[in-house]
Amino acid sequence: MSYDEIPWPIIWQAARETLVMLGASLALSVPIGLVIGVLVFLTSPGQFWQQIWVNRLLSLIVNVTRSVPFVIMMIYVMPITRWLVGTSIGMKGAIPPLVIAAAPFFARMTEIALREVDRGVIEAAEAMGTPRLLIIWRVLLREARTGLIAGVTVTAVNLVSYTAMSGVIGGGGLGDLAIRYGYQRFRSDVMLVTVVLLVILVQLLQSFGDRLVQRLSRNP
Repeated sequence: MSYDEIPWPIIWQAARETLVMLGASLALSVPIGLVIGVLVFLTSPGQFWQQIWVNRLLSLIVNVTRSVPFVIMMIYVMPITRWLVGTSIGMKGAIPPLVIAAAPFFARMTEIALREVDRGVIEAAEAMGTPRLLIIWRVLLREARTGLIAGVTVTAVNLVSYTAMSGVIGGGGLGDLAIRYGYQRFRSDVMLVTVVLLVILVQLLQSFGDRLVQRLSRNP
């Protein structure tokens, strides 16, 4: 294995593509998933927007979407991807399926974080006559912020693996590089470098998320 022959410029370009896909899909997945997760929580039994059928429908959509393997998801939503961004391959073509896969996951993480909020805090805010939208913003989301940050971290880590799998359909990034240059050309050195870079990226994301959660926990 000769590291002098490794195509470093191509690897760094693929790494940049992975970061772009990760950043764009995370920026879209988090707000979409947050809204869905809040709605799932607030429409559940005992909450102040209780709507059983709406809750069941949203939960069904979240569960079904989360249960579909990402590789199958990418192929299945190709027509939607082409309609949205004009292509189903490359870095642009990978972002819509990444968002479709990650948003329901974060929605469930949001619901879990909100369920951990002390019910007494919500009841106290209601007793003071606080409008419900303010309760959502200033009480629920504020009290659940450490759980939400942890959820963002886990979602980001999952998205790294999803971006790697997007290489199956030529989605660009390190996954695509590992398949085209590593697997198809029998370049084990290229595959090793891409794996190491992905592991480093995951470790950085997890460490940053853990430190942010610890800081927020110390400063309520």
